[in-house]
Amino acid sequence: MIAVNHLSVRLNGQPILHQVSLQARPGKVTVLLGPNGSGKTTLLLSLSAQIAPEEGHIVLADQPLDELKTRDLARLLAIVPQEHHPVFPYTVREVMLLGRLSRVGFWSQPGTRDRTVVAEIIDLLGIKSLADKPYTRISGGERQLALLGRCLAQEPQVLLLDEPTNHLDFRNQVLILKLIRELAQQRGLTVLLTLHDPNLALLFGDQAILLAAGKVAAQGPPRDVINAASMARLYGLEVEILSQGPQRLLCPKLS
Repeated sequence: MIAVNHLSVRLNGQPILHQVSLQARPGKVTVLLGPNGSGKTTLLLSLSAQIAPEEGHIVLADQPLDELKTRDLARLLAIVPQEHHPVFPYTVREVMLLGRLSRVGFWSQPGTRDRTVVAEIIDLLGIKSLADKPYTRISGGERQLALLGRCLAQEPQVLLLDEPTNHLDFRNQVLILKLIRELAQQRGLTVLLTLHDPNLALLFGDQAILLAAGKVAAQGPPRDVINAASMARLYGLEVEILSQGPQRLLCPKLS
């Protein structure tokens, strides 16, 4: 579980997050929606202890974040960043094995168990053809899959994803979000991810949090908080609802 209470963050003297409070539950996918610059990435970096808050309190799986040691945090939480620029030409398999570091002794090498976990995740993600390719020579979308695999190799309780559909084609967007939701349900993962498309949030989210100018504008079940009025307030864009059934669909008004 993730519990954030009255979190405020300031970067380079500028306020980014203001008194943000939210919860994300195990077995559920919680989606953060908001325009560029609303503080979504800053929130994820705060949750992963990469940014220190000005005030507020964060609890991960009943443990205060500021009391967790680095190794314990790496076993508890994994994050897929929005962008990743590799330096060394590791293979995709080796990149995913890096996710096992918190499970391996300080002077030890990955063992049979670690390689088995990675092999299973490669099968799960359907990326056998990429496994032995250099990570530096695959597409942006393929890197996203490899980074997700690295995070799953950590066997975390909490999974943070910053725009996991970035660089993915339409088919893979759907497949990855479907897989993330299934993993949350099957493994009891607490998943918090950012998206730009409200329709994807409606399809795959169990909970939605709308973030505007560093503040929580609304939170609740996606069908309750994602509608024409809230999207107009959030993005300054008129939209219309094309379907009122179980598969609600929003479309921007072009005239």
